[in-house]
Amino acid sequence: MNIIDIIENKKTGNELTKGEIEFFINGYNNGEITDYQAAALIMAICINGMTVDEISDLTIAMANSGEMLDLSDIASNTVDKHSTGGIGDKITLILMPIMASMGIPIVKMSGRGLGITGGTVDKLQSIPGYKTDIEIDEVKKNVKEIGIALISQSANLAPADKKIYALRDTIACVDSTPLIASSIMSKKIASGAQNIILDVTCGKGAFMETKSDAKTLSKVMKNIGKNAGRNVMCILTNMNEPVGYSVGNSLEVVEAVKALRGDMTEDVREIILTFGSYMLKMAGLGDDLEENEKKIVKEIESGKAYKKFLELVGKQGGDTSYIENLEKFEKAPIIVPVVSNKSGFVTDLSAELIGRASVDLGAGRLKKEDDIDPRVGIIVCKKTGDKVSKDEIMAYVHANDPKKADEAVLKVRNAYTILDKKVKKPSVILDVL
Repeated sequence: MNIIDIIENKKTGNELTKGEIEFFINGYNNGEITDYQAAALIMAICINGMTVDEISDLTIAMANSGEMLDLSDIASNTVDKHSTGGIGDKITLILMPIMASMGIPIVKMSGRGLGITGGTVDKLQSIPGYKTDIEIDEVKKNVKEIGIALISQSANLAPADKKIYALRDTIACVDSTPLIASSIMSKKIASGAQNIILDVTCGKGAFMETKSDAKTLSKVMKNIGKNAGRNVMCILTNMNEPVGYSVGNSLEVVEAVKALRGDMTEDVREIILTFGSYMLKMAGLGDDLEENEKKIVKEIESGKAYKKFLELVGKQGGDTSYIENLEKFEKAPIIVPVVSNKSGFVTDLSAELIGRASVDLGAGRLKKEDDIDPRVGIIVCKKTGDKVSKDEIMAYVHANDPKKADEAVLKVRNAYTILDKKVKKPSVILDVL
């Protein structure tokens, strides 16, 4: 068996055997298979797809490429949450501390930004001193002591997925159902949680543009979970426009902290209450979803959720003074308003164009080795359904370069569609599977 034959098999549309998939994952993980060979196979997978069996075999192989975290000695009601990606998606930073403060042990393994979508790890690393890469023993110790750990993929947990994840971003193989499903589920299986809730985003700012595609991906991931003995549920959310008002790493941390203090936009609130109520149910902490939502509101209002985030940041080496005083976060040297050139109502705000503008500013990566500038990004002041007057500010561009700032202003303005007719604000929660 060799990688050339495996690439050839998938290039011609053949189904790969479990042995071939394991050979590839093991070889790439230990360095015997090169980046360019892996890229060729990934591209073939992206073009020709995979069967249900292939996707399951790929997922399990990636999960087994490192250590499997066993949380049974911590609790039996562990619940993990993951998003398929979006623009301005800072939900993990808000939701997971809330759940931990309510008694659900949280071990959340996240990734870096991929394509135009942001990454939770990049956001956490914009907090000075915060360590996302910590050893498994320390992860378990932290969860036992404070109930939560938000980490990156360590060298020991699903390491093959970490390599493939970074490679996909640079060879235009992000929007592939088999690769998305196997990446997400390998991390979730390796993380050890028995209950998994997935935010499957769909729209212009998501990998899955249509609700139908999002349902297909959900069914694939639920099937993987069933085969791995995990309880999986999927909630479809709207990603046609950014989540909340901030897009960019430290900008999103600031918004997340404000949300934990009780100041959150309606779309963020709806997502937090919906996912949180189902997580409490999955953990056996309440079957009544409406009552669960009320409990979450009380948890936020009491300040316990915010204090849990402070605990988390401090436990993982972060400077908590930045959380207590958000003005300490360094601001981009150039902040430019984007003004409307007409009056009317916002009928569309393209999450995709906002995402592309943020990547070009330096909030995301064009190459896997690119550095992120945590300061840059976009703040949107107007969203779909809002009234806007001519010369009114619709957004702010936070940039580190005058040319990039000017280019971003044009892109952000083009992301807005303004017409005379008012439209309803879009639904955020689209379906529960």
